[in-house]
Amino acid sequence: MQQCQRVLDYVNTYQNVTVRFYASDMVLNIDTDAAYLVLPKAKRRLAGYFYMGHRRGKILPYTKLNGAILVECKTIAHVVSSAAEAETAGVYHNAQVCVPIRRILEALGHVQPPTPIKTENATAHGFTYDNINQKRSKSWDMRYYWLRERKNQKQLDIFWDKGTLNDADYFTKHHPNTHHREIRKRYVYDRITQNLNNLKSITPPAIEAALRVRGCARVNAENTRRPSTCQRQTVTVGLRDRQNRE
Repeated sequence: MQQCQRVLDYVNTYQNVTVRFYASDMVLNIDTDAAYLVLPKAKRRLAGYFYMGHRRGKILPYTKLNGAILVECKTIAHVVSSAAEAETAGVYHNAQVCVPIRRILEALGHVQPPTPIKTENATAHGFTYDNINQKRSKSWDMRYYWLRERKNQKQLDIFWDKGTLNDADYFTKHHPNTHHREIRKRYVYDRITQNLNNLKSITPPAIEAALRVRGCARVNAENTRRPSTCQRQTVTVGLRDRQNRE
């Protein structure tokens, strides 16, 4: 019931949300990530951000992220012994999910090159290309070797990039409310931030009414539980004017 209430609060708070899609080469791109020991009972979480983009290496006409066609966020069911193994499990899961999507796109006439899969873990990248000296990783699940086979068949193009450029990282970790509000503008477009910035020009009663957003603990222009400085000053001036008139 609490989770249902949270979803309803979110829907009521963000009522004007849109996802933007930009013209592209219709090439499936995937950002994959995993978080180790972030769930109860020492469980792991993986995430994948699927979007239509350009061929890897092509100079893009824009820098904004294209809208997602699929976002994977799941718990890794089996036991993994390290963060690198969890990252490899994330690459494996998202690579398997992309296989039917590739077939659908090709059936629609969009020929697919090796699907670019971005990972921020160098060990997972090295395991796929078989250019690391395996020691403890020898005990990894045999299913992960499927990645090497698909890479050799030129269906996958797994590459490394730093974590700040990995758009699946956001879905795997716990973040404070301030980070959620800051990162929203990268994935969706809504007017909640613009409305909050315009609150200073509204009269005090209207401010109080606007701040009573269901699901938010008295959200105000400063994003705190206490009234903002602007509100306190406005209310004080209003009381002084009323006393002078009386």
